[in-house]
Amino acid sequence: MQNITVIGSGTMGNGIAHTFAQFGYKVSLIDINDAALQKAITTITKNLDRQVQKGSIDENTKQQTLKNISTFTDLSKAVSNADLVIEAASENVEIKLKIFKQLDEICKPATILASNTSSISITQIASVTKRADKVIGMHFMNPVPVMKLVEVIRGYSTSDETCNLIMETSKQLNKVPVEVNDYPGFVANKILMPMINEAVITLYEGVAGVSEIDTVMKLGMAHPMGPLQLADFIGLDVCLNILRVLQEGFGNPKYAPCPLLVNMVTAGHLGVKSGRGFYDYSAGSKELILADRFKKTAQLV
Repeated sequence: MQNITVIGSGTMGNGIAHTFAQFGYKVSLIDINDAALQKAITTITKNLDRQVQKGSIDENTKQQTLKNISTFTDLSKAVSNADLVIEAASENVEIKLKIFKQLDEICKPATILASNTSSISITQIASVTKRADKVIGMHFMNPVPVMKLVEVIRGYSTSDETCNLIMETSKQLNKVPVEVNDYPGFVANKILMPMINEAVITLYEGVAGVSEIDTVMKLGMAHPMGPLQLADFIGLDVCLNILRVLQEGFGNPKYAPCPLLVNMVTAGHLGVKSGRGFYDYSAGSKELILADRFKKTAQLV
């Protein structure tokens, strides 16, 4: 496989495009408008500059990486020559099903269709296509150029040939692919999201404040980032959506999202992307915004 199309130029999409392009693949990056694509190219350029400064790549590699990326707003043109399409759109099942149904109609019969979904069923996604054997999950971790893991998710009908090819392709990107089966949340988020939710519940119940919770998990459990700060970086809306997928998929109340998390998302406090979550990022520094409030109201919970 040499020609890769990435659908969606947001944080995950531009990271996936960056990574494939850096390793010599020809990448077609598509989004709904040129402004989104230009923002993505700017982000990729900045990230490449950071790699050059650190000495992990040279200037020639940076320039070749950028040359390997073409941008599109027309889906048909973007996938016309694709060997592999990776969807990195919003974590919304209706959006993904619509995209994959369309991809199945316009892509070459041999094209493999992959989703970067972090929780949605690959089997369900494959069900709207006529090539279920060629539909698979490639769940990259953020930031994609840095993180080694790729969860490779087999749908019910994903063929051995497709799975083996995606495993080998992931290794070509200097990643470590791990094959998992298609159940809600897969492995990473089936374990991670209940932990994040429990941290939010701990705050909600007034057991401790934001910094205290994160400090305990960093210093006591050797986590590089506390769960509340991590939730801010993932996006609180994304965390909420994944918890709802887990709750619906397993029918278990232990996955029910904390009311505090629901309220924060409803209020538009989504973490880093909105400038405010459990921490305040608006001034470029990390300021606690919830610890004192919930310590004071703990007796009412």
